Amino acid sequence: MREPAACVMSRDVCSILRRSTAALAALVACAVTFTATPASAEAEAPAASLPPDQAAETDVAQTDADGWPDASDFLDEKYGFLPVVMPITEPAVGYGAAAGVAFLSRPLGDARAGLGRPNATFVGGMGTENRSWGTFAGDMRHWLDDRIQTLVGMAYLSVKLDFHGLGENSALADKPVRYTLEPAAFALRARYRFGDTLFWAGASYAFATTEVLVDAPDDIPSIPDYDKRSRVGGITPSATYDSRDSMFTPTRGSYIEASCGVFGKALGGQDSFQRAALTGIQYFALPLDLYLGFRGDATAAFGDAPFYLHPYISLRGVPVMRYQGEEIAQLETELRWQFWGRLSVLGFGGVGSAWNDFEHVDSPQSVFAGGTGVRYELARRYGLHMGVDVAFSRDTTAFYIQVGSAWMRP
Repeated sequence: MREPAACVMSRDVCSILRRSTAALAALVACAVTFTATPASAEAEAPAASLPPDQAAETDVAQTDADGWPDASDFLDEKYGFLPVVMPITEPAVGYGAAAGVAFLSRPLGDARAGLGRPNATFVGGMGTENRSWGTFAGDMRHWLDDRIQTLVGMAYLSVKLDFHGLGENSALADKPVRYTLEPAAFALRARYRFGDTLFWAGASYAFATTEVLVDAPDDIPSIPDYDKRSRVGGITPSATYDSRDSMFTPTRGSYIEASCGVFGKALGGQDSFQRAALTGIQYFALPLDLYLGFRGDATAAFGDAPFYLHPYISLRGVPVMRYQGEEIAQLETELRWQFWGRLSVLGFGGVGSAWNDFEHVDSPQSVFAGGTGVRYELARRYGLHMGVDVAFSRDTTAFYIQVGSAWMRP
């Protein structure tokens, strides 16, 4: 799955809050989906001591009325401590896994129309084949009848990446520099829902100290000026509209979020810069069991942002942080066909561009990516589909394990 992998190894420390939120939602989904025997907050008698009809109710996947295995009843009832294991397949860092323990305050069955979600706490770690590793913890809570949502996240990471420069004409495009980021980060987010509407407004604060270790031979150009140990602190107000019919695999509705972050010495950092971002996602339910989705993103950085905090193109099939610039824009579309019972096939494709100089669009570099995937509708009442995507770009071929939408937002 792409989003959690990108989250737990996030190079973009300023956006660690947004990625932590999306990851925590995905991890909760995985936990309640894959765990057969969680330690519930209430004692449960062993299944062997129950009558056969009651013992069957404890199964993770039961046969639903349509004859297909379904995990909805399990999600309706289970909560408490849940072990979580998530594979990592991000091309930028190689194969690996994230694992930990989540705690849900109540079953997902208590949720209604996207509200009433459980409070969730997660503690874990990750590692990959290129020796990237990290530890992290997060806590997401809902207050005042879902009027307020809060998230607190902490992480210490050591992530090995390649820097390909900024813009198309970078001298590093074909000779990337290997570097390691070791951030210790803290993030806090709170947002408020207006009345009974689907509009949210909030703000986040992020702080991180990052050590940058560069392996740059003498015969190739080095990366831009940087501090071996940097400190970043900033606040990011945001506004969100969310009418999706499911947090996991939506079939209709919209998700729109705009944010503008301000970072500087007064907020705990050492450099002053700003980041503005706009995300729009739209889903359509079409005839013949077809489901169409569009996602568009635009992000810009202004001021003295460290090189590793410049925006980058994020598409399936494109290594994380391969294409960076002072500004980026990207568009991806996906068409899913639920052709037989709970089985679906899908195709997706997208294009992204990164460039420097907001006014003159200097040194643009673009990349196309696409692929195909399969899905199984694992929990019908929750709209939760699971499957695998295979994606292609001119740089690599990659596969991703997906729990819910590839564009998941909590």
